[in-house]
Amino acid sequence: MNNGFAILEKYLMKPMTKISQLKIVRAVMAAGVASIPFTIVGSMFLVFNILPLTFPSLSGFFNNTFFRFSDLYMLANSSTMGILALYFGLVIGYELTRIEETESKLNVNPLNGALLSLFAFFLCIPELLLTNGKMTLVNSITDSEKVINGLRIGDTVQRLGTAGIFTAIIMAVIAVKLYCLCVKRNWIIKMPDTVPPGVSRAFTALIPAFVIAFVVLIINGTLVGLGTDIFKMVAIPFGFVTNLTNSWLGICVIYFLICALWIVGIHGANVVTAFTTPIVLANMQANVHGANIPFAGEFQNSFVFMGGSGATLGLILFITFVAKSEQLKILGRASIVPGLFNINEPIIFGLPIVYNPYMAIPFFLAPITSASIAYFAIKLKIVLPIIAQVPWPTPIGLGAFIGTAGDWKAIILAFVCAIAAFLIYFPFIKYYDTKLVKEEQKKAAEMNVNS
Repeated sequence: MNNGFAILEKYLMKPMTKISQLKIVRAVMAAGVASIPFTIVGSMFLVFNILPLTFPSLSGFFNNTFFRFSDLYMLANSSTMGILALYFGLVIGYELTRIEETESKLNVNPLNGALLSLFAFFLCIPELLLTNGKMTLVNSITDSEKVINGLRIGDTVQRLGTAGIFTAIIMAVIAVKLYCLCVKRNWIIKMPDTVPPGVSRAFTALIPAFVIAFVVLIINGTLVGLGTDIFKMVAIPFGFVTNLTNSWLGICVIYFLICALWIVGIHGANVVTAFTTPIVLANMQANVHGANIPFAGEFQNSFVFMGGSGATLGLILFITFVAKSEQLKILGRASIVPGLFNINEPIIFGLPIVYNPYMAIPFFLAPITSASIAYFAIKLKIVLPIIAQVPWPTPIGLGAFIGTAGDWKAIILAFVCAIAAFLIYFPFIKYYDTKLVKEEQKKAAEMNVNS
């Protein structure tokens, strides 16, 4: 087991630690966190709007009341999930520029970085065609599509939604790197100190804006000339990654990585979800439009990590009410309330699970088992897929119920997953409990002798 920990440290912890500290990864992670309140708010309005589909008895009441105003309140959904790429581009541009400002000591402004990132992204959104040597904006209105002046329209402009997240990330990185390059090379307009800061900041971004426009237009124009564009090009590699993570094997790898990082003391969920957040949000939006993708929204905290990373809810209940070791009982009482809300750092570091050979194996196997059960339950259409984002601390069953827009079978599935995870933990925690009891008894006997 010690050899196993050494291997994880060498081949997983060190590379993943370096990756997690990359400026781009930290900026994407910040964007994922910043988008949480907006995705939750938008999702709640969506759940409310489709309740009659889950509970048909409500249809008449909703048709005569709430649905009369649905075009109004669903603006909360289209203004969040419908333009999610904008939130990502804005935050990544801001965060990446702020990191460069504080760590590279560049005289750059985070607000300029955010606006330049949006500028670069907007340059890519319209669809163009090269016909007879002339580039024109696409215009196509048919039963299957509506493209007006290059803008493909759905509930909103489609490329502003989850389909545009990866392009927004790339454009934000390009824009900030070019902005920083201009500042390093002193390709900026300097204003006198007497000029107000807002005006000075605006002129500082003038030349970088020209550089960004020139570079992005050249890239996009070249791709259009080749019969594609940035969005379509980005969809190739990221489409492959998305398909990989939506397979059963891909999901197993994701949860293995999260748990492997935790075992050696790194917050695995934070590191890995920095990469998976854009994918699960895009998948959730696809489910809204009829897809059946298990790995979407809060799949993780609804069906896999009940009680926190490692699916430790059953473990916490056991050590609180059943364990004989005083150490475990005290730890359980301190951990049970946070555990109900999927917070289990007290268990991970207090049991501990980190570097604990007795608990490492179930910590890997339990979430992989619960993820597998949930994956196939959704894939086989026993349970509806997740279409709404819920707060990750939502207690077991409730998050699954709301996330699937009221599928009562999702509640049962969540408890089945939690029970399956605990059954894996049981022989290990039972053995560990017995071991601790013997150590406590031995220590008490030694104290009695010494006294």
